[in-house]
Amino acid sequence: MEEPPSSGPTRIRHEPIATVRYVADAVVPCDGTVAVLRPGAVEVTGDSVVRVGRPGELRSDGPAVREIRVEGALLPGFVNTHCHSPMTLFRGTGENLPLLRWLEEVLWPREAHLVADDVYWGMTLAAAELLAYGVTTTCEMYFHEDAMADAILEAGSRALITPGVLQLPGDDGGARWWEPCLERFADFHERRDGQAGRIEVGFASHAAYTVPLPGLVATAEAARARGALFHVHLAETEDEGNAFSAEHGGSVPKVLADAGVLDGRVLAAHSIWLSPADLDVYVDRDVAVAHCPQSNAKLASGIAPLTEFLARGVRVGLGTDGPASNNDLDLWEEMRLAAMLARLRTGDAGALPAATALDLATRGAGRALGRPDLGVLAPGAKADMVAVSLDDPAFVPLLDDDMLLDHLVWSASSRLVTDVWVGGVPVVVDRQHRTVDVERARDEVGRRAARLAAAD
Repeated sequence: MEEPPSSGPTRIRHEPIATVRYVADAVVPCDGTVAVLRPGAVEVTGDSVVRVGRPGELRSDGPAVREIRVEGALLPGFVNTHCHSPMTLFRGTGENLPLLRWLEEVLWPREAHLVADDVYWGMTLAAAELLAYGVTTTCEMYFHEDAMADAILEAGSRALITPGVLQLPGDDGGARWWEPCLERFADFHERRDGQAGRIEVGFASHAAYTVPLPGLVATAEAARARGALFHVHLAETEDEGNAFSAEHGGSVPKVLADAGVLDGRVLAAHSIWLSPADLDVYVDRDVAVAHCPQSNAKLASGIAPLTEFLARGVRVGLGTDGPASNNDLDLWEEMRLAAMLARLRTGDAGALPAATALDLATRGAGRALGRPDLGVLAPGAKADMVAVSLDDPAFVPLLDDDMLLDHLVWSASSRLVTDVWVGGVPVVVDRQHRTVDVERARDEVGRRAARLAAAD
C-alpha cells in the first residue's frame, strides 16, 4: 500500500491539513445505509471524513487532493465500549475463578500496589495490541488516569477515559471515601477532556456492590453536570445484586433509576441478569449496554439478552472487558462470539446476521458511547480507518457484497488487519507499529507484572 511519509517509530507527524483520497478494493462504511462499495473511496481532510463514495463519483478538487491506493477493504476503526486495558499487567492471573473470588483474592490485592508508571506501560502495551487488531477507540475504566491518558496520546489511539470510583484493600478515605475520588476526577476532566481531539473524559463507579448508593448518585451527578458519560458495571453475575436489593427494596436498575443515577449519558457494562422490568428501565432511561460476551463466558457469568436489547431499541456496543478476564483485546473475536451466543440463546440460526454483528463493533459501539462520529465512514466522522486484506482464503469465494460482510464476520479475523489510521494519521502500516515501541512495552510490562505478583 502506498503510504504517507513517517517521522519514525515513536512519533506521529501531523501534516498540514489537506484532502487525502483513499481508494480501496472495497469500502464498508458501517453507516447503517450503504452496505459495501466495491470499489470505494474515502476522502479525509484533517482528522475527519469529508466524502465517501465510488472512486468515479469523487472527482478531484484540484492539486490539494492526494490519492492513496489501499489494497483490500477499508472499514471504520473498531470501538471497544468496555475495557480495563492496563490489566495487561495481570493477564493470566487467577484463572478458573468466578468473578467475585477473582476480584477479591487476586486482582484487587495486586492492584493495591500499582503505581502510575505501571499503568502507563500496561496501557501502552494494550494500545499496541488494540491498534494491531484495528481497534482505534476504547472506553476505559481504570485509575492512575493521567498515566493512562499519556499512554493513549503517545500511542496515537483514541479513548473515552472514565476513571472509576472503587475502594481497594488498604484504602482509608472515611465514611464518604468516594468524595476525594470525585474531586480528583473533576480536575482530570477539566484538564484533559478533549485533549488532542482524542481524549474524552467521563466518570465511573465500579458497581452497586462495591460503591454505596450515595457514592453512585454523586458520581452520576458529577458526570451529568458536565455532559459526560457515566460508566458502571451492572447485572454481571446472578447474585451480585441480592444484598443491594435486600437493603433498598428493589432491583439494582430500579433503585438506581429512582435515585437519578441512570439519567444522562449512561453506559452499563455486561447487563446479563435483568428482569423484564429491568429491561423496561433501560428502555425508559435510554441506558446503553457494553456487551462483553467473551469475558462473560470465560468467567461463567452468563449470556446477555442481546437480541432483546436490539429489539427494544437499546443502544449496544461490543466490549472485550480487561485482558485479565478475556484474555485478549481482540474485538473480532467478540463480534463472532456475540453472534454465536445470540443464536444459541434464541435457538434461531438467523439471529444476529453478520451485518448486525459488525455494527456492534463499529457504528453501534459509537452510538452506545454517545459518539456517532466514531465507528462509521461518513461525512463528519473521525477518520479512524482499518485496512483489511482480501487476499486470503477467508474471502474465497467472494460472489457478492453480502458475502463480503459474511466473510468479515465468520471467516476473517484480526490477523488480516494490515493498516490503521486514527484521525487520518497512520499508526499501523503494513502490520508494523509506527507509534509504539512494542519490544520495550513488552519488557516493561513483564518486569512490572512480576513485581506485582511478588507483592501479593
